[in-house]
Amino acid sequence: MNDEIDNGQQKKNLLQKLWENFSPAPSNSDDVIELLRDAEDQSIIDTGALQIMEGAIKVSDLQAREIMVPKSQMMVIEEDFSLEQILQVVVQSQHSRFPVIGESSDDIKGILLAKELLPLVLSGKDSFELQNLLRPATIIPESKRLNVLLQEFREQRYHMAIIVDEYGGVSGLLTIEDVLEEIVGEIEDETDEHEPEQILNLSGGCFSVEAITTIDDFNEFFDVGFPDDEFDTVGGLVVNAFGCLPAIGDQTKIGQFEFKVLNSDNRKITLLEVAKS
Repeated sequence: MNDEIDNGQQKKNLLQKLWENFSPAPSNSDDVIELLRDAEDQSIIDTGALQIMEGAIKVSDLQAREIMVPKSQMMVIEEDFSLEQILQVVVQSQHSRFPVIGESSDDIKGILLAKELLPLVLSGKDSFELQNLLRPATIIPESKRLNVLLQEFREQRYHMAIIVDEYGGVSGLLTIEDVLEEIVGEIEDETDEHEPEQILNLSGGCFSVEAITTIDDFNEFFDVGFPDDEFDTVGGLVVNAFGCLPAIGDQTKIGQFEFKVLNSDNRKITLLEVAKS
């Protein structure tokens, strides 16, 4: 009886060694993903599970700077805003959390939760101390890895982080939803609207381009190579070319493209007309 057990164990050990020799353990994340895709091909896991697993692996290799909402697109509230001004921002953006800034966009005073305004609205009060409603802002470096950040989101129970560069200036923000969407894909609810196309083909070889269009998207659409090391958006690139905030109708040339300002306000340009020269 013992001899049979010993023989069985020997066979098991031999098979294990053969398996290890012919099926080496994965040495990096690409190998792991390949194994998972093989498992999907064999119907061991389904496509949805594969996508989530791939997303989780990808997140472990990403840093905060790679998916953050850039500073130019942050929806903020100034500390001297009236209740009416704050409510306008809340209603227009439909966000639930807002960085509150002081003298500059790098002066983060704290985070305002939209729900904190409900008692004020219901009571009909016009005056209030915004500072008393603020929660401490969580500040993280651009290099923070997303898997570490997600763990901190869960353990410390906060939902938004302000991202700063090596000099301490604000470069963007991230929410827990941003990180989760990297794992499971886009999360939409009934209030989400489908984003309009940021680059539209007009007649006569002209295009309308939203100023917030990233330079990466612009380069891909027009098959060009504008650098994105200094500016994230086309608007930033164009304002730099003008050297000041341009007025509606102003035009400038960058490379082979003519840019004309179609819409702007007293703080930024919002829409451009672009044509190849």
